[in-house]
Order: sequence, then C-alpha cells, then structure tokens
Amino acid sequence: MQWKLFADLAEVAGDREIRVDVAPGATVGDALDELLDTRPALRERVLDDSGTVADHINVLRNGENVHAGDGLETELERGDELALFPPVSGG
Repeated sequence: MQWKLFADLAEVAGDREIRVDVAPGATVGDALDELLDTRPALRERVLDDSGTVADHINVLRNGENVHAGDGLETELERGDELALFPPVSGG
C-alpha cells in the first residue's frame, strides 16, 4: 500500500511517497499506524493530544476523504491509493 504525503508532511517524513505493508482486509487506520511506526516524526504532526487524527489533517482513499464514510475503519482493497493532506491556504 502506498501513501502519498503533501506539503510539510512530505518534508517531515523525508519523502513524498511511502510504501507500507498491510495484510489483506486491513483498514485505513492499520495503514496509518504502519506509516506512523515507520516514520515516527509524522506522529506529532498528524495526531492530536488524544492520539486521534487531528481535525485539520485530511486522510484520503482514492481521492475521497475517509471521514465522509467509515473513517479509519474503511477497509482497503488492492490498488487503493492513500494520501495525507495538511491544511492548505493560499490566495
């Protein structure tokens, strides 16, 4: 499973794309745990004080925000593309 990281998340992780190994039937949360285990510097940027994904971090599966569905319990399928987006501002 491949994570794509954007903006400062890529800088913190040291790469824009990071592959993680998850078992069949894994969830987005499982893949996120694996990402944070392999790149611990991301943990404080992605999670809030209670250990859940911070409100301002967008977690996407195939371009769709997982919070609109089953959240981190969303089951993964072969070929899914995962992404983390920090808040974006501009003008």
